[in-house]
Parts: sequence; structure tokens; C-alpha cells
Amino acid sequence: MPEKNLCDCGSEKQASKCCVQPKGEEIGKVTHYFSNINVAVIKLSKPLVIGDQIQIKGATTDFEQKIDSMQVDHKEVDKAKKGDAIGLKVSDRVRENDKVYKACAR
Repeated sequence: MPEKNLCDCGSEKQASKCCVQPKGEEIGKVTHYFSNINVAVIKLSKPLVIGDQIQIKGATTDFEQKIDSMQVDHKEVDKAKKGDAIGLKVSDRVRENDKVYKACAR
């Protein structure tokens, strides 16, 4: 009897025990983390807007969060473009070189 609820990343594992693959397209990389204020600096390779859902994934990092606010050059912005370095309050610890993915619509 085949297993139900297999992960959509192509793995043979159950979805609840997987997802080794990120859930969207890569849009940037963490370049710095300020642990005292839980803020990550992310260098974007694709645009990002308020309301987007992101996943931050690295060797020991893997969580998702919605973008509620972000800053470019210490100014609040609603959207950021490719090449911008944004400051983002994160819900968990991140590390330099963790990759940032924008969740695709499912």
C-alpha cells in the first residue's frame, strides 16, 4: 500500500517529516545578523515586497515568516529591488550565508 501525504519536494518521505527542499525561489542571502535585536541583513537577488512569505534556510536554520516591515538604508520601505541590502526583523536566529526563498503560490 503506497504511503499517503508524501512531500512535494520529490522525496519519498512523508511531508510531515521532510521538507529538505526550500519552498520557493531563491531571492537572497543573509550577509549579517544582529543577535541583540534579532535583525538580519539580506542582500537581495530578486525583488521583495511587504506581505511576501519567505523561508530562511541554512545548515541549521529553517523557518518561514511573513514580511511585515523592512528597511533600506535605515528607512522603512514597502518594496525592495534586486541588489538592495535590507534590514529585516526575524523570528528566529539566522546565520551568515543562509539562503532566503520567496514562497511560491501553491
